[in-house]
Amino acid sequence: MVVNYSSDYDVKCLLDTCKTYPVITDSDRGEIVCGGCGLILVQNIADTSYESSGYTLESFMKLTRTGPATSLTMHDRGLSTVIGANKDFSGNALPSKTKYEFNRLRTWDQRSKSRKTAAFSKAFTLLHGMKTKLGIPDSVVENAAYIYRKTVSAKLTRGRTMASLVSASLYAACRENNVPRTLDDIASAGNVERRILSRDLRTIINKLGLHLNQYNTASFISKISNNMNLKEKIKRDAFEILKRCEKEQITAGKHPVAQAAASLYISSIMNGEKISQKKFSVESGVSDVTIRNRAALIKKTLKLDD
Repeated sequence: MVVNYSSDYDVKCLLDTCKTYPVITDSDRGEIVCGGCGLILVQNIADTSYESSGYTLESFMKLTRTGPATSLTMHDRGLSTVIGANKDFSGNALPSKTKYEFNRLRTWDQRSKSRKTAAFSKAFTLLHGMKTKLGIPDSVVENAAYIYRKTVSAKLTRGRTMASLVSASLYAACRENNVPRTLDDIASAGNVERRILSRDLRTIINKLGLHLNQYNTASFISKISNNMNLKEKIKRDAFEILKRCEKEQITAGKHPVAQAAASLYISSIMNGEKISQKKFSVESGVSDVTIRNRAALIKKTLKLDD
């Protein structure tokens, strides 16, 4: 017995006794099986393996069989039908009658695509644009596309804009992979209000049951110092200040970006660099008052004034 699901991303057995058992993926048979009762949940899975091991273009073209790997960042996962230019295999132009037929085929191929496919195409185009602006790795973008597809499958798009959901999915993926990007960075790249982005992010977290870890503060120290072209000595001393703050347990509940900016500000003073709190505020996106309060707490706790 095979159960047909509308989405094969998070298949689960419907029996109550099987909720504690994981699903088992059999790549050889192309099936996903329940680990409790053995029910076949999904069958005929697409073969995503790539057996080519050539290191030159010639060997790659000879050994390739499946073509490029599928990707969730493409609206059709890279399995679309593409009708090429109006030329034959030898590069000669097609006759007028054949060219007209292929133009009609292109038109109907475009018309036959569903609304969901067209929506995915627009959403992932926006996602790739945000990836270029923020310099986010491909693995994080792949995870963001996965979260957005789950959001669409859960029918959370009603009453929400595509840009805000894509931005929220990208921020959630950055949190899961510990890639330091703030809400303000994501909102600016996606041209979305921060308030709307926060609201949709909370909805996605609650409905999809995501468990996002807090950012590592050290990653923000590297980001801010690289953007401001600070000396390596200032960066290393800021890391040392952060470690001492964690030992004193004064980082819990504090904004990681503010903590990183305050550590760098104190480190720059210790190394004789006169950099104002306003510059750290502009670069980190945190108010100078917050940086001043964090710096005062660090100096008082670590006794750096002595």
